[in-house]
Order: sequence, then structure tokens, then C-alpha cells
Amino acid sequence: MKAIIPVAGVGTRLRPHTFSRPKVLLNVAGKPIIGHIMDKLIAAGIDEAIVIVGYLGDMVEEWMVKNYSIKFTFVTQTEILGLAHAIWMCKPYVTDNEPLFIILGDTIFDVDLQPVLQSPFSTLGVKEVEDPRRFGVAVTGEGKILKLVEKPDTPVSNLAIVGLYFLQHAGTLFASIDYLISNKIKTKGEYQLTDALQFMIEGGEHFTTFPVHGWYDCGKPETLLSTNEILLKNNVSTKEYPGCIINDPVFIADNAVLENSIIGPYTTIGEHAIIKNVIIKNSIIGYSARVAHIMLSHSIVGNSAFITGSSQEINIGDYSEIRVG
Repeated sequence: MKAIIPVAGVGTRLRPHTFSRPKVLLNVAGKPIIGHIMDKLIAAGIDEAIVIVGYLGDMVEEWMVKNYSIKFTFVTQTEILGLAHAIWMCKPYVTDNEPLFIILGDTIFDVDLQPVLQSPFSTLGVKEVEDPRRFGVAVTGEGKILKLVEKPDTPVSNLAIVGLYFLQHAGTLFASIDYLISNKIKTKGEYQLTDALQFMIEGGEHFTTFPVHGWYDCGKPETLLSTNEILLKNNVSTKEYPGCIINDPVFIADNAVLENSIIGPYTTIGEHAIIKNVIIKNSIIGYSARVAHIMLSHSIVGNSAFITGSSQEINIGDYSEIRVG
């Protein structure tokens, strides 16, 4: 089965890290965000992926082809006209009569996808939220979705659509998006996938929902760190390091170098990082970073960055250098 994965976002809320690396390649709990997603998809039986790239898309393409052996097609999004328009660009690579799975590439989820991909109906992943005005929402009844509304000003449901879409009829979806674009039907200035799905419902397509209890945002530094904490929950380090105390749960890359340090809990140490004489907890340290003589908490250190000094809270991008007196 094919999956469409939009990953063209710029990730402005995660700067400075996204100046040099696309958001989906940021490390969380030992692997890039997109790596967590791909592992779930492949385990569920997805054997082909159409990846919508944009900003720094060559880096995404290189990483995915290097790390996974399924068939990839990369589509470059040149205009930001909404999620429906991005999906519509994949039309040449999908046949009308095949089922299709769509997953947003910047949110990590915890749900068993195999039953979802075997559903006799089109079905959308949903989660109850406190403020539905930030999301597309599903109004349900009689065992199906009655209506979908994109970011309602007046809440009509607290079931947020969380970016997991299984569609029985790909051709019907693309016909709906064709209708939106031909008639210039936009919501909040963009062609919305929610509107296309609503048009399918009005045309008689039967949609159900499935619950997504584990839905982890990676859009801001604080949520990236909280997602890192959740995903590390059961990680245990078995390797010993000279003069170090490891407070699980942590992820430490096999080739990282650690000396005379206290690491964890809830800390990720990337590949080839060099960590000496530090105390680090609740943080993400990028690959080839060097950190020495400092205490860090709730911090993100980019790839190949260098930090030395005293107790601080740090959010530093790739190839930066900070010395704290």
C-alpha cells in the first residue's frame, strides 16, 4: 500500500535548528522525527511512499533513501497553497481504484496501524482536545463521521483530526481536490484537506474514526523535548562510561564519547558527540556536538555545536559555539 507523507514545512518555530536542517530530520529519542514515522509505516505493511518535500528537501530525500529500502517517489512543493494542494500534486503517482494512507510528517504517533489499513471504510485518526479551534474536527454520530470542519471559530466537536488518514478510494479524494481547486474554494486562504474530505462525505463516502491516544507534537523546542521524554520512557542504557553516572531513561549513541559526567534522565546523546565533565538532563544533544564543563537542563544542542561553561539553559543551533564564563 502507498502512503503520502508531506514534509515540506519550514519549521520556523524550531529555529535556529531548522536553518540548517529540515524539521523532520531533527533528532528525538535517538532518531529523526521522520524515522519514528517510517518505522511505524513499514511495520504496518506500507511498501511505497510518496514524499512531498520543499525546504531542504534534498536532505530529506538523501536520508530516507539511505535508511529505508521501500520504493520512494519525491514530489517538490513549489507553492504553499494548503495541504489539499500538496496532496493533489501526488495525483500522477496514484491510481483511482487503490486505497491510500496519508500521514503528516512532523508529528510522531503511537497507534497500531495494521487494523486501520484493513478497515472496510475510509477512516480518520482523532484525539479529544481541550481547544478544538486550532484543528480540523470531526462531528460523529450513528457510527460514522457526519461532518468535518476546519478550525471552527465556534467549537462543534472536540475530536481533532490528528494527521492520519486512510482512504478507501484515492480517485474520489483527488476528484474532490480537483473540485476545490477548479472552484477556488479555500478556507483561511488555503486549499484544505478537511474541505476535500467533507466534499467526499457529502458525496456519500462512508468515514469512520479511530482513536489516537499517543500523539506527540514536535513543532516547538518545548514540545520536542517533551516528546523526547515520552519516547525515552522505557529506554535503558547498558553501556558503561568512565567516571559517568547514567540516570535512565536515556538514549546514548554507540559511538558517543562520555567521560566524568552525569547523564539523564530523559536525555538523548547523538552520534559522535563528545561529552566531558558535565551534568545533562531532559535535553537533546546533536551529533558531533562537543559539550564540556557545564550543567544543562531542558536544552537542545545542535549538530557539531560546541559548548563549554557553567550552569545554563541552552537552545543552540548547528555549528554554533558558546563559551559561558
